[in-house]
Amino acid sequence: MANGNLPRRIYNPFPGQPRGLHFVRGHLHFNASNLTSRKLFAGKNFLVSWDSEAGCLSVHHRNQQDRTLWATPRHGGFVYAALGESTTYESRGSYSLYDNVEMHFTHQTIEDIGTYTEFQSRNVFEGPNFSRNSKLTKCCNDAAIGIDRCGIDLVNLRSPRAHNDHSEVEVDPDGTTLNRDEGDAIVVLTGCLYTNCKLAKDELRLHDRRRSCEERSQFRERNNNDEEMDAAWFAVGPDGDDLRAGVRYKLVFSEKRDNQLGFHVDGFPFQKESRDIFLIQSWRFVESSSELRLCLEKQSSTFRRLVPELGCQGRIFSYRLGDVDRCHRGGSFRGLTSENGSGFHGDDEMQCMPKLNRVLLTYASEAGEKFYGFGEQFSCFDMKGKRVPIMVQEQGIGRGDQPITMAANLVSYRAGGDWHTTYAPSPHYLTSDMNSLFLEGYEHCVFDLTRPDCVQLQVHAGSMKGRILYGQNPPELIKEYTAAVGRMRELPAWITKGVIVGMQGGHKAVRDVWRKVKEYDVPLSAFWLQDWVGQRKTSVGWQLWWNWEVDRDHYQGWEELVRDFKACGVKTMTYCNPFIVPTDKKTNRQNDLFTIAQKAGYLVSDTIGATYMIPNTSFEAAMLDITNPETRRWFKHLMYEMVKTGVCGWMADFGESLPFDCCLHSGEDPATAHNKYPEMWAELNREFVEEWEQERLVEKQKRKLQSPVDSSRKAEDFKDSDEDDDDDTLVFFMRAGYRGSPRSATLFWEGDQMVSWGANDGIKSAVTGLLSSGVSGYAFNHSDIGGYCTVDLPFIRYSRTEELLLRWMELNAFSVIFRTHEGNVPKANTQFYSNDTTLRHFTRSAKIYKAWEFYRRQLVKEAAAVGMPVVRHLFLHYPEDKYVQTIVYKQFLVGSEILVVPVLDKGHTQVQAYFPSGDVWEHVWTGHQYRAPATQGLKVWVQAPLGYPAVFVKKDSWVRQQFIHNLEKENILEKTW
Repeated sequence: MANGNLPRRIYNPFPGQPRGLHFVRGHLHFNASNLTSRKLFAGKNFLVSWDSEAGCLSVHHRNQQDRTLWATPRHGGFVYAALGESTTYESRGSYSLYDNVEMHFTHQTIEDIGTYTEFQSRNVFEGPNFSRNSKLTKCCNDAAIGIDRCGIDLVNLRSPRAHNDHSEVEVDPDGTTLNRDEGDAIVVLTGCLYTNCKLAKDELRLHDRRRSCEERSQFRERNNNDEEMDAAWFAVGPDGDDLRAGVRYKLVFSEKRDNQLGFHVDGFPFQKESRDIFLIQSWRFVESSSELRLCLEKQSSTFRRLVPELGCQGRIFSYRLGDVDRCHRGGSFRGLTSENGSGFHGDDEMQCMPKLNRVLLTYASEAGEKFYGFGEQFSCFDMKGKRVPIMVQEQGIGRGDQPITMAANLVSYRAGGDWHTTYAPSPHYLTSDMNSLFLEGYEHCVFDLTRPDCVQLQVHAGSMKGRILYGQNPPELIKEYTAAVGRMRELPAWITKGVIVGMQGGHKAVRDVWRKVKEYDVPLSAFWLQDWVGQRKTSVGWQLWWNWEVDRDHYQGWEELVRDFKACGVKTMTYCNPFIVPTDKKTNRQNDLFTIAQKAGYLVSDTIGATYMIPNTSFEAAMLDITNPETRRWFKHLMYEMVKTGVCGWMADFGESLPFDCCLHSGEDPATAHNKYPEMWAELNREFVEEWEQERLVEKQKRKLQSPVDSSRKAEDFKDSDEDDDDDTLVFFMRAGYRGSPRSATLFWEGDQMVSWGANDGIKSAVTGLLSSGVSGYAFNHSDIGGYCTVDLPFIRYSRTEELLLRWMELNAFSVIFRTHEGNVPKANTQFYSNDTTLRHFTRSAKIYKAWEFYRRQLVKEAAAVGMPVVRHLFLHYPEDKYVQTIVYKQFLVGSEILVVPVLDKGHTQVQAYFPSGDVWEHVWTGHQYRAPATQGLKVWVQAPLGYPAVFVKKDSWVRQQFIHNLEKENILEKTW
């Protein structure tokens, strides 16, 4: 995968979609008389069914065998492979991948479908109860040489833990051990993929003919009786430029958990005299015969088929000259075979062969099926009809909202983003038909949902792994998914009890705003001071000095400020990210962290070993190489220095910008590590959090042991002690993420929305991102109140208006966290402290937020236990309601008991609320009740003037009584306006 350079200064304001591998249709070939219909158990709970009449493979759960969880298209191919090369263009965190595919394997054959036990696949032969005369013994004896009756490589079906007795078992984040019993069956489908339809049919007939003969080893030596067999694989075909090639594949189903079926698509590794991949001929390239003869003279004449395998990236060409073919990669000689199969090889060349690097899996979908999830998606909730790429990147500025997207694209390559660009994607979905699936691994992948009748998964790798989930409703499916990838831990009470005020500007500015907050009696949790490291003026406004130490000029008396906050029950939060910047222009620095990190090798390097400098706005920065254990230790020390001053939380920003052409300490492929980096960044922060909390716990235990026992202590004293424990719980919040990020991150925020009403990058998109991310395990998420991205240029202006700010306050009063942000150009934006109107509305919204704290604490515990998000799309509780399935951002649930219909349009004072059938909803401010008919939902227009967002609570809910009581207690519940 190459990384493209972008030398121009002005770019296309309306760039087209990057070229990619579009939906691939292929053909399926099988012998129905040999491959008869069958039903096979995979593990104890899943049934894999093959219907020879329909030419269809399907998956069922034993609890609902009449319900199909996954099925292939009828009479259509479903496993494909390809060889391609990608070029990735990057500009300030925005990526576009152009894919050039050179060889397609779209003609699929199925040779056999069978079951094998976990015991067999591990190739275990000896045991106290092992009979050498049993059928199992024969299977395992065959396994000793790597084959079985249908040519399956049993050795390579083993799980990673089976390679030796001392390897670790596979365990999901919740502690569940996978592949528990050795007797559990796995289902294996084998066959070949071809580039040519006629070749596929010929080879399948040959396979069936050979199978009907006496059993013979695939690894026999070549002899004169094999001419017919080899002719089908290697003989020169008709003249023309059609490349004829094939590759073996296997599709394996294995039960991972009671309600999770793993699937794995892969090809066989290269083996002597096996038919892994074969090339027939190509007339596309010609070289001089003199060069070819010179190569022949230098090589051995021993026969071996040297051809590409599945597994890694590369390019392949086949050259033909006279009666000789040449397999070529990157200009170096790899091997020759003649028409009659003679040829030569070098032993060191076998590992260098290019491998197929695109695997595709196609399966059926209903035309009306809705697809939700895919991580944090900002423009769409239902992705049916879309081609969804899963790549971590900067979301962009505008993302399709105009004219800002056009302007951003003009000055920086694709900086405007697109409908699918996101900081936190995930290869996972949940559908309206209660189907759910996720992919494992970190390679670039695409979910192609453009066809009404099927889905195609495309992975840029030589194999594909994932899981099919079983559940009868959305909460069950979310529980299964989050059990597999990890759940967020319970948030401490201190961060959910009140407002987090985001401030910048230095010591005096913070104290001035704090005084106003106290005057208006705002319930306050923390001050988030992102500019604790100092500020710098850039092309986009004010940004921070990424040199992770207190700027003593900007915050004189930093420790005193933190102590004053703590004395009033207010926490201090700060900011960090995985970048380090040169500080030669920062005259008041205490430590030059960039130079320290550069000399120690803590930074990501380029291909020549120099520090990889990544452009941001008006400056460049280097990225931490957190694949290096020493880097992790060093950066955790920096965080320790930050936290020991009294800091209780921070924004762990960025994580989406790892270059595709960098070099890492671990040696891993940066193209794969790109999507993994946000998870590693979260893990690093979580490691520090747990180490700090453990250290504090030990200190407390020591103090308790050293202090005399006081028998006069009251119960209230012990309660205060519990609250102190909560005070030691740290929180960091992130914007970048991938599939497993929730198990490490303690909180998420949605990144940098525009200060606008936009649907793609504004207040509406903040709701969409909140709801879609909740489906994919991001249980605790929120947005900046008022948005962040401000543009204050002569030719284009986007600034935060007072109305937008007030409506965003009302919206975020019903998210898990209520946090403000001044934006990147604070002076251009209306702030919550701008005037009496904004301060009063801010106080009112904060008190509404406080009024449902009792319920919020329960939802936080529920999220930590089963993965359900705090803020939910109505689909999670009303999955069969057809109208609910079409909602994007217009309304949402808090838990299951509160319904919110926010005002998201400029100048509007009423909203249309939709009430699904089955419940009675009471309007919080007026007491009016709404009940939908039993057969359909109810749509009602509701007044929503400023200060009175359209909020409803279930009439018979226990939440209603307490919520209403708390609103009355705060003196903000007026029955009339």
